[in-house]
Amino acid sequence: MFDTARTLASGLRFPEGASVGADGSVFVPEIEGRALTRVFADGRKETVAEFAGGANGCAFGPDGAIYVCDSGGFEFSGDNGLRYPSGRGEGNTGGALRRVDIGTGAVETVFTECDGQRIGGLNDIVFDTSGSCYVVDTTQGRLYYADPGARTVRVAASGLHVPNGAGLSPDGSRLYVSETFTGRIRAWDVVGAGKLVERPDLYQHDGSRDIKWDGLAVDGAGNVCVADLPGSGIRVISPTGEVLGAFVTPVEDPYVTNLCFGGDNAYVSSGGRGVLYALPWPWGGLRLNFQP
Repeated sequence: MFDTARTLASGLRFPEGASVGADGSVFVPEIEGRALTRVFADGRKETVAEFAGGANGCAFGPDGAIYVCDSGGFEFSGDNGLRYPSGRGEGNTGGALRRVDIGTGAVETVFTECDGQRIGGLNDIVFDTSGSCYVVDTTQGRLYYADPGARTVRVAASGLHVPNGAGLSPDGSRLYVSETFTGRIRAWDVVGAGKLVERPDLYQHDGSRDIKWDGLAVDGAGNVCVADLPGSGIRVISPTGEVLGAFVTPVEDPYVTNLCFGGDNAYVSSGGRGVLYALPWPWGGLRLNFQP
C-alpha cells in the first residue's frame, strides 16, 4: 500500500507537525531545536525563526504567516540514537501561539492567556475557512477557538484528557482530536464558528496493546491519519472508524509525532530520530485552508 519512504532531511531536533509551502518546501517546527526550519526539496535546511520555548504544530494563516504552537519547552534525554522529552523545560511557565513572518523570521506572540488564565502547552492548530483556528492545549485539556487577526481567543471545548493533534474534515463540518493516552480519536460536529457538538468517538483502541497517539492530519479522502507512537508510524482511520492501514517508518521510532501533506505527498516527522520522511500518499493529500 505504501511506497518506500525516502529521507528528505535528517539531523532535525525533535521535529513536529509541519506545513508545506507554495514551492514544496516543508516548514518544520523543532521542539528541542526551538526553531522553525525550512526543508527544501533537495534536503537543504534553513532556520526561519527561533523560539524561547518549544515549537510544536504549525499552520499557514490567512495573512500568509505561519502560526506556531509553543509548548513552553521540554528537557530532552537520549539513548540508542533516540531523543525524547523527559520533563518540563526550565523556565516553562506556559505556552503561547506565535506568528512567524516567513520572509523576515520575525516572531510575534498572538496570545498567552484565555479569559485571564495562563494557557498551558499548545500542541496543534488547524484553520477553518473564516481565518479563525482551533488550537489544542495539551496540559490544560482544552480546545481554543481563536481569531489571530483580531487577537481574540475563547474555550471551545474542555475536559479533554491530554489532547494532542487536531484536524478538520475536508468540508470543515467535523473536528477530530487525538488523546495521547486514552486511545481515543474524539470527534465533534462543527455547527457554527467555534461551536462544537460532541459525537461518539471516531475510534477507540480496544486495549489489546499499548497505544499512545501523537498528532494527526486529515487526508484527501477524509481519513484521519494519526501518529501511532508504539507503532512507529501513522495509522489511517476512515471517516467511519475503520482502520485502513498503517505506515511504519523504515527505522523504528516510538516518537513519530505528526505528518502533513503537500499535493499527494505525505511528510512524516520522526521526532526521536530527527528525520523527515517523504512518501506518496495512497489516498491523496488534503490542501488545508490558507495553505499556499
